[in-house]
Amino acid sequence: MKYGALVFLLLSGEVLAQYSGPAVDACLAYAEREQKQNIVFERDQNLLIERYTRKLGSQFVSSILSGNGAVVYNGSPSAELSFICLLADEKRPVYFQWVARPNAPAVMHCLRDLQMQKAPRPCFDLMLRVVEQDLTIAYSDRFQEANQRGESALAAFRKSNDEWKQYRDAECARRRDFAPSGVSPDDYAVACSIDLTRRRALDMR
Repeated sequence: MKYGALVFLLLSGEVLAQYSGPAVDACLAYAEREQKQNIVFERDQNLLIERYTRKLGSQFVSSILSGNGAVVYNGSPSAELSFICLLADEKRPVYFQWVARPNAPAVMHCLRDLQMQKAPRPCFDLMLRVVEQDLTIAYSDRFQEANQRGESALAAFRKSNDEWKQYRDAECARRRDFAPSGVSPDDYAVACSIDLTRRRALDMR
């Protein structure tokens, strides 16, 4: 079956909070067979099930499981994802699809793989370089716009950038003290810089 991304529009019925029934393990096993990858599901408040009880084409679907997870690679950052899984019943998945979740916390990308957990800093440093390059490109476009408007616009642009960087550095210094167990405070601060820089780049586009 090829339902495509439109299946996400079906999530509009009665949804149960943080589902933990047999559909989770059934969908995870099905996903790993279909994708031929090591996949994990986040078993948190985003893991939800909708009772659907209708047909999609010729296929009867009793429920739709949705949530977040990741494709875990050996020695590389994980691919964070959001997914849906269609089920004929709670133990019989019939379809799985995922889309990238680019705004997932950086700490997840670098700590999924057991090997990388031992030395995640190169992963964090790589991700920080990538998002800073993205921000530089976005700044270049906004600089051209400000330059066309004159000196006052350029001054406002520079002031905004300087104050944002001060905020990022101060906020990540604050978060450093709240590093979860097993995560280096320095690594946690870098992960914070990645998350906030990525968000800034999106805001500047």
